[in-house]
Amino acid sequence: MTGSEKWVCAWGNAISIADRRPENYSKNLTLRYPVSIPFAGSKIRIHFDNFCGSEDITINRVCAAASAGGDTVHADTEAAVTFGGKEYVTIPPGTDVCSDEIAFDVFEGQDITISFYLKDFTEMRSGVVITGPLSRGFYAVGDCTSMEELPIDLSRYTNTYYFLSGIDVLTDSSNRALICFGDSITAQAWPDYLQIRTVAEGYKNTSIIRRAASGTRILRQYDNITYDSYGLKGSVRFPREINVSGADAVLIQHGINDIIHPVGVRENRFRPWSDLPTAEELIEGMRGYIKTAREKGLKVYAGTLLPIYGWRTYADFRDEIRCQFNDWIRTTDEIDGCVDFDLALRDTENPAAFAACYDSGDHLHPASKGYERMAAEVPAELLK
Repeated sequence: MTGSEKWVCAWGNAISIADRRPENYSKNLTLRYPVSIPFAGSKIRIHFDNFCGSEDITINRVCAAASAGGDTVHADTEAAVTFGGKEYVTIPPGTDVCSDEIAFDVFEGQDITISFYLKDFTEMRSGVVITGPLSRGFYAVGDCTSMEELPIDLSRYTNTYYFLSGIDVLTDSSNRALICFGDSITAQAWPDYLQIRTVAEGYKNTSIIRRAASGTRILRQYDNITYDSYGLKGSVRFPREINVSGADAVLIQHGINDIIHPVGVRENRFRPWSDLPTAEELIEGMRGYIKTAREKGLKVYAGTLLPIYGWRTYADFRDEIRCQFNDWIRTTDEIDGCVDFDLALRDTENPAAFAACYDSGDHLHPASKGYERMAAEVPAELLK
């Protein structure tokens, strides 16, 4: 311990656009999210975000408690979370809020649970789907924020994280956060495996903060309700998502959707060929990320794009763009380092494809072993 403290984000995810469905509103609903906290602290503060909403949302009650596994908490540890002294908060569209500082002892490696209640009709627009061994939430009908266990007949699990975007801990000043920024590959399991690795290998001063949204691209976004859940473009997302308490570095793995999405308007009217970038355009997009991150005082690392051979829109010209982009990541001196995910997961005989043991079967996303391998590839210097 250094004897001084600071606020560090101990858990976090991006806020993107939830898939628009007819049932886009909820009422009388509790959301409960257990999260893993890597380091100890004496206080917490909770971030909620309505970035992608089109109207005000009101969170009527928020509770924090020590997790007891699954959707269960230790009721005797419950603490009410307030906002300017009030138990409720209204968040206008496009904005976020941070709770009051709450006295709450957190222990190294502890799981805590955040539960919050939506009393009235609420637009469920600001949210993101994340998966992995540390990522599973729950929802229940009624105000169950203070219940030790959610009612079995009135609750289900979910991997969509609505509104909850970060948990800061007042902790020892030696602790810090590493941001992992990307698309569906990062929204899936490798950041969870990386957090597990940090604990297993003794890097207990580092939290892994996932800022990822499926379908997102560096250069484009879909401004239609058919595909807008594929998320916001990089220049909209990145400056906002790297505002992370206690972060000193960002690891970016992004760009594959720019390459694989365009198919021409005859095949899909929302995916014109004009959306297909050159490798140089992708590189310029990455340079925008780098500039923004440097202005925030962050070190910048980049991960190479994974193989796509066998994916439904695979074509040699797409793979040429991917390889040119990867070659730049491997050789540029504009970043602090490259994490070569592509080299680690590709097949030795056909480098355009995954090694069979790492392929989920869709030839775009890794299997669990692939995500574990990605986490293993992150250099120790990023975790210290």
